[in-house]
Amino acid sequence: MILLTGVTGTVGRLVAERLRTDEPVRILSRDPRRIAALTGPGTEVVGGDFADPASLTAALRGVRAAFLVTSDPLTHAHDEHFVAAARVAGVRRVVKLSALAVAEPDATDLITRWQRDNEELVRASGVEWTFLRPRAFMSNTLGWARSVRDDGVVRVFNGTSPHATVDPRDIADTAVLSLTGTGHGGRAHPLTGPAAISAVEQVGVLAELLERPLECVELTPHQARERLLARYPAAVADALMEGAVRQRSGAKSRVEPTVEALLGRAAGTYRAWAEDHVRAFLPV
Repeated sequence: MILLTGVTGTVGRLVAERLRTDEPVRILSRDPRRIAALTGPGTEVVGGDFADPASLTAALRGVRAAFLVTSDPLTHAHDEHFVAAARVAGVRRVVKLSALAVAEPDATDLITRWQRDNEELVRASGVEWTFLRPRAFMSNTLGWARSVRDDGVVRVFNGTSPHATVDPRDIADTAVLSLTGTGHGGRAHPLTGPAAISAVEQVGVLAELLERPLECVELTPHQARERLLARYPAAVADALMEGAVRQRSGAKSRVEPTVEALLGRAAGTYRAWAEDHVRAFLPV
């Protein structure tokens, strides 16, 4: 059996949609009703919470491989609980969604330190592991959709800094391969798109596809932090700002060949992603 977590998130949902296997699939969710659309023949949904170790132990019973996605950088307890339950249940493989900054010594922000520590928890468990380390998702630009629709404006920080963003579909395909294939144990897969692209260039792609002019407005550091504080706790907002400042020096522009090497095809471009999601940017 394969267990999936994080299926209400971007990558987890795509993994659930793509996973085709003779093994039964179990999906862990705090609210099973939210993921009814992702279930099908051979798929079981169980209630559970990373904060509830007993629920994890029950969910992992009989599981061979698990896809682990945690999202709260203010606690290590979620990964600790999951790893402990996986070890007790006899899970043989954990594929964990991490981040590429983990491998970069100059990345010392809270979120990266949290991911590093969580990787160490998995390594120390004795369970076979695979880490997926992507750059930022191309789908993050969906956060611009409302301002594009309403005002034709995108407000960004570091608008001209290149970033080797990755199509989440490539991450999901790599996750499926790592869960079902062989030869991935003890490996960390760095995942990027085929080229580094700046936010200004991404806005240009959207403008071409929408056939309308779009304006890219550069935010000051103060403005960018204030926008983050509207969504995240201060510690997380500050960590995201640290990462954004690193991007200015080109720290996130390196392109990795992993997607093509593993999947046998080129990594998806931002243009291809945008073409498939352009409806989100069209007027309602």
